[in-house]
Amino acid sequence: QVQLVESGGGLVQAGGSLRLSCAASRTFSTYAMGWFRQAPGKEREFVAVINRTGGTTYYADSVKGRFTISRDNAKNTVYLQMSSLKSEDTAVYYCAADRLPVLTPAQVDYWGQGTQVTVSS
Repeated sequence: QVQLVESGGGLVQAGGSLRLSCAASRTFSTYAMGWFRQAPGKEREFVAVINRTGGTTYYADSVKGRFTISRDNAKNTVYLQMSSLKSEDTAVYYCAADRLPVLTPAQVDYWGQGTQVTVSS
């Protein structure tokens, strides 16, 4: 069992930046980590994923060039640096862990509780 705790969400103006963090309880380096988001009335969607070593990342087209996923295995933490935020980025952001890098919510083994990001225009 892996417990994930997100932090760093909040209210930001369009064009601004936020950094989300996700702390894992154990065996962090054996999991690929990802971020997903869910806007009101919409399905949960993939945002970004990073492999176990941090050497490979993949992004949704909607965030490519604006968001950066990274991890620090010594701190059991994964980050999502979000820049040039848009109103359509408003959502609850969820941290996810899986043995393999996954791009669909149905494949995720473990979820965090989510953190709200609101971008005002």
